[in-house]
Amino acid sequence: MSEILVIKTAALGDVLRTTSILPGLMKRHAGARITWLTAPSAVDLVRTHPLVHEVIALDTKQSADVDVCRIKLATRRYERVISLDDEAPLCRLASAMNSQRLHGAFAKPDGTLAYTPDTAPWFEMGLLSVHGKKRADELKVENQRSQPEIYAAMLGIDFGKPALHLPAPSTEKASAFAAKHALDTSVPLVGLNTGAGGRWLSKQLPVERTIALAKLVERALEGRVRFLVLGGDAEGERNDAIHRGIGARAIDGGTKNSLFDFAVLVELCDVLVTSDSLALHMAIARDVRCVAFFAPTSAAEIELYELGEKVVSTASDYCSYKADADNSSITPERLRDAVLRQLALAKTG
Repeated sequence: MSEILVIKTAALGDVLRTTSILPGLMKRHAGARITWLTAPSAVDLVRTHPLVHEVIALDTKQSADVDVCRIKLATRRYERVISLDDEAPLCRLASAMNSQRLHGAFAKPDGTLAYTPDTAPWFEMGLLSVHGKKRADELKVENQRSQPEIYAAMLGIDFGKPALHLPAPSTEKASAFAAKHALDTSVPLVGLNTGAGGRWLSKQLPVERTIALAKLVERALEGRVRFLVLGGDAEGERNDAIHRGIGARAIDGGTKNSLFDFAVLVELCDVLVTSDSLALHMAIARDVRCVAFFAPTSAAEIELYELGEKVVSTASDYCSYKADADNSSITPERLRDAVLRQLALAKTG
């Protein structure tokens, strides 16, 4: 049995969308045993996938853990090592593996970091780019291919879709949540995941615009709609403000959910309005329609699999990866129109 090692640790959304490579890998390498090395916080995003045989959690900030992992894996022989992160400890780890073929980022004998030529279409848009940061940023703006499309081409596999397999306890919690809040399948439930943690303020839809969006949708649907306010640890205060601003039609999804419990809340929604975030990738993985908005990051990199639409900033600094990028063109009206279109499709689908 051949063995394949996938190294992908960050960020959570990126880990989940990278599972798109798994069906193609298994088709090309029938019967292969796939091991996935990831961050401890991301383990749940891959451990239930039926094509992943083993998950190894590694905190790259702990040098002793990296050494132990390297020694443990060095006894194995891999047909492929697929190294998709540009962190130095992970690049060194990839170089130390006994593999027939390495794809992606690695460390040269002199310690400098590089990437294999076949993965240039991805890494030349990032920090390791041989073209330098300025050209890498330009290439990101010019790029019109999604990440799954790029990954499939550079690995020589079929284009695939990410998947997240949820355990029974979490789906049971979803049923209990629906019963507690008297969710009625005849009344659309619109998820609002408009934050983006603490790092990317320009990825967020401001509280006022989120509330305005909800009011516009409510008016368009003559009150026959409810809203599920979603977010993570860093978004408690803003989500409280959104909940209060919307009023009785809003439901608080909480900000302390596990990854699985958050995913089942996303799955309850008929349409999810979301930033470029983990929630977006969960919606795609669980076949939930979404309206995703983009200002500082690339919309082209995101593959929606005909499950939604993108609302993209028209400002000059779109896709600049700046924390203060202008997202004012992502208006409640543009988002409302997209939500109504997706609700119509969700109803007919």
